[in-house]
Amino acid sequence: MWMARIWTGLWAVIGYAQVAEPVFVAEGQGQYSLRCETPGAVVRYSFGPADPGRDAGQYLAPIRVPEGWVVKARAFSADGRSQSGIVTRAGDDPATKGVAETLIEVTQNRDWKNYDWTKRHAAVKSAIKETRPELIFVGDSITHFFGGTPADAVQRGTAVWEQYYGRRKVVNLGYGWDRTENVLWRLRHGELEGAAAKVAVVMIGTNNTGMHSVEEIVAGVDAICGELRNRMAGVKILLLAIFPRGQIPDANRAKIQAINEKLARLSGVTYLDIGKAFLEPDGSIPVAVMYDYLHPTAEGYRRWAEAMEPTLADLLN
Repeated sequence: MWMARIWTGLWAVIGYAQVAEPVFVAEGQGQYSLRCETPGAVVRYSFGPADPGRDAGQYLAPIRVPEGWVVKARAFSADGRSQSGIVTRAGDDPATKGVAETLIEVTQNRDWKNYDWTKRHAAVKSAIKETRPELIFVGDSITHFFGGTPADAVQRGTAVWEQYYGRRKVVNLGYGWDRTENVLWRLRHGELEGAAAKVAVVMIGTNNTGMHSVEEIVAGVDAICGELRNRMAGVKILLLAIFPRGQIPDANRAKIQAINEKLARLSGVTYLDIGKAFLEPDGSIPVAVMYDYLHPTAEGYRRWAEAMEPTLADLLN
């Protein structure tokens, strides 16, 4: 009896006993919703070998689990101090067998210390409805930190943005840390509702380079472009080559080049490679252009806008 009380106390301290485990509910066509009986609990989930921690994507809508993949879910108390055990569900839809991770739509929370992904998602949806943009930018932190609406704490190219896009109706759909699978989730869950943009500028994939193959990344980018075309009739897609990263040419730069060579052959897009605008003659990236050899400074954003403007203006006209 006394041992049972000790274990009960330990579980309470750890937090597992304070939050009910989420429950998977089949919704059909390989989709599952998640429910948790604990009031105010936040359910987070992940695909692959990693267990969902406090930095995993938040459950916001039914999840599609492809065959061959397993989704893991865990509930956290509203204050994040307590958590449930992990529940799993294996995909069983034959139509999705062999799908690459870059195509499995999923939320993200990797940048939770810098901004709230879910709040930005809500802000973007509102901005789309209010602005009715003619131009949207789709991407990761490189795009996110440029400027524009919705405004955020970190914006390093605001003066450049205002100069080139201030007179235009534009919404910035860039999110720090996003990968192709996160962009797919956003586009399929309301961010394009009511949108009828003339042009979508797309630059995504650099955050996938450390974990996915060239072919998988290209497939993810292609799926994003397809999603944009399906949801905005007549939209023109300006697909930018993934920007160079790293102080000097290396293996990662070579992989990015291989990705870009395949992106250049995608159909239904206008492909533009402005990577050389950020480089010195010896191929190095100056700190004055990308302060961490990845994210542009104000000068880097000026070079981006300047190099892209002739092509963008043609597409908008």
